[in-house]
Amino acid sequence: MKCIGLIGGMSWNSSAEYYRLINTLVAERLGGLHSARVILYSVEFDGIGRAQREDRWDDMAVTLTDAGKALKRAGADFLLICTNTMHKVAPAVAEGAGLPLLHIADVTGQAIRQAGLNTVGLLGSRFTMDEDFCRAKLQDRFGLEVLVPQDEDADCVHNIIFDELCQGRFEPAARKKCVEIIAGLIEQGAEGIILGCTELPLLIRPDDINVTLFDTTRLHAAAAVDMAMSDDE
Repeated sequence: MKCIGLIGGMSWNSSAEYYRLINTLVAERLGGLHSARVILYSVEFDGIGRAQREDRWDDMAVTLTDAGKALKRAGADFLLICTNTMHKVAPAVAEGAGLPLLHIADVTGQAIRQAGLNTVGLLGSRFTMDEDFCRAKLQDRFGLEVLVPQDEDADCVHNIIFDELCQGRFEPAARKKCVEIIAGLIEQGAEGIILGCTELPLLIRPDDINVTLFDTTRLHAAAAVDMAMSDDE
């Protein structure tokens, strides 16, 4: 089994979920006392969040690349960045660390295509919703139409993520508001919804809406297990 290198801590809530999911999936597949080979490098999120607000993406690329290099030295065979937003610097991290990097948008796009959908809604940070580092992959590589919340709704989702979810707060009012925003995307034609922030699946459940949810955390974790076990089966 290959060793999975996790660049986490953005926030630690979703990083813990990655660790839980990966080990649960390995145990389900192999049974008994089996677990995954995982190394977790947790960054200090306050500095990352400040750099995001100040548009210092080159600095963040250096921070995550250093984490990737440390994981390589520790024995990781490939990398996961445990957040959607920081995939903005994924190419630089993969190149700088010298390890394969499993991109969250690739595994999400594959799942949507396997489900036979063409139009999806995307919820995430303003960076993920507004910029092209995930949306362009979904559109160009997988031929998907991607709808996102606009204006106040986009600000609301972003603020819920950073002011509540990343701090471990999962409030019924936030769930209600996100479900209302999702309903608006469905009215615009979304056949499924991407939870494009790795904290959102901790808030929104499949039975909250009447279309398919694409949980990027679970999809990413499952793809990592497939990659880790690819030489064993």
